[in-house]
Amino acid sequence: MNKSISTALLVVGIILLVFGGNAYHSAGSDVSRFFTGAPTDKALWLLLGGLAAGIVGFLGLVRK
Repeated sequence: MNKSISTALLVVGIILLVFGGNAYHSAGSDVSRFFTGAPTDKALWLLLGGLAAGIVGFLGLVRK
């Protein structure tokens, strides 16, 4: 994989994780956790997408 694509994926992954963390700790997510025991779907998708993009980007950078 091209190093620039891997770097971009890693950066996008980090950005998505930051947005996911903010969404996870938002008031809407707190209300959702109070009633359902789970955060909002948006927060979960942002966190999972950020994790996946970050892992793929990192693996692309460490491969030869």
